[in-house]
Amino acid sequence: QVQLVESGGDSVQAGGSLRLSCVVSGYSLSNYYMAWFRQAPGKEREGVAAIKYYTGDRRTYYADSVKGRFTISQDNAKNTLYLQMDSLKPEDTAMYYCAANGWVIQALSPNAYGHWGRGTQVTVSS
Repeated sequence: QVQLVESGGDSVQAGGSLRLSCVVSGYSLSNYYMAWFRQAPGKEREGVAAIKYYTGDRRTYYADSVKGRFTISQDNAKNTLYLQMDSLKPEDTAMYYCAANGWVIQALSPNAYGHWGRGTQVTVSS
């Protein structure tokens, strides 16, 4: 059974940093597209960052709103996905979810992912 469990959400002030983690069980995340999404109250779920490992290489994808501030990574030995978030802004406030799928056409589209965690809350105050 595939399970994704997020952690690391917290309340921070603008300009601060957080690192989110997503522990994966039931499969090896190195074989999957992995991604972070977020959803603020009253808004649609949006893609934040995605990553796919290939033999000897990896590819990452970022939403324009987080480029240069967020970094997605994964530790295959720990089967864990990370999202390092720096220079946080109040508009980053949302529930953050990790997601996985064997293949995707659009890496930051929530419709492309079949496995989801329950989320972790990030709140950024000004």
